[in-house]
Amino acid sequence: MIGTDVPPQAMSIGDLARQGAARLSRAGIEQAGLETAWLLEHALRVTPLDLRLNESQIVEGEGLRRAQALLARRADREPLQYLLGTQEFCGLEFEVEPGVLIPRPETELLVEAAVRCAGMHPAAGRRPVVADVGTGSGCIAVSLARRLPLAVLHATDRSAEALRVARRNAERHDVAGQVTFLEGDLLKPLRASGLSGRVDIVVSNPPYIAEREWEALQPEVRLFEPRIALAGGEDGLAVYRRLVQEAPEFLSAGGWLIMEVGQGQAESVRMLLDTTKQYGVVDVRPDQAGIDRVVCARKQ
Repeated sequence: MIGTDVPPQAMSIGDLARQGAARLSRAGIEQAGLETAWLLEHALRVTPLDLRLNESQIVEGEGLRRAQALLARRADREPLQYLLGTQEFCGLEFEVEPGVLIPRPETELLVEAAVRCAGMHPAAGRRPVVADVGTGSGCIAVSLARRLPLAVLHATDRSAEALRVARRNAERHDVAGQVTFLEGDLLKPLRASGLSGRVDIVVSNPPYIAEREWEALQPEVRLFEPRIALAGGEDGLAVYRRLVQEAPEFLSAGGWLIMEVGQGQAESVRMLLDTTKQYGVVDVRPDQAGIDRVVCARKQ
């Protein structure tokens, strides 16, 4: 309890942490104590060590208001990443904000697959050209730029808001001169840039949530993340159908189309690829949980 000598508009760090953890726990947050600590570190601009060693320190004014506001928003199930403003991906820290899909660990497999495929496509002595379709925060394009310093990258997105965040992330990681960001629907911006037949790798994490699955999603996803980046139509495959049909126009000979897929979708996507008769090699790669997560298809 707070002592009588403490103003009602003030709390000790310890009391604030205990109150916050209890509130998040009641809201259904599994790691309530840990998330409370992260939010307090962010709000109070202190280190984890400061938080542990200064439980009796009094917090008041703007610091207390920031902390309580963040805890209230998390209790309403707003994603932690939006509150902290960043998410780690491929060993890099990316800026995220509402309106931009939060990078997931499983998407790192998409980056790894693209790097491997780049090594299998020498691009006839020129710099390889990579297109990231639906770039969002830019995490895929930026990570690829860091791992493939000779590659030329083009990243597309329908959302101007997402592209603003992606550009800031490219600047943050010193690859702004290597990645060109293009606003538009899927592959269409590549045509205007004269890239037909010149792209060695098209990589994409398309929206793949089926309509029937939407209401079962966690509140953090369903209520806060951009639906346009998640909802994939009635069966979750609407965007895959378009990518599979449209990618051959832009891929160079032997170029790769690499896509992340949702659980149980890999075989359906493989069938879409086979139906076009445009792809020779189709490879499916599982994630660490054994779920088929990435489909790689090579243009004939």
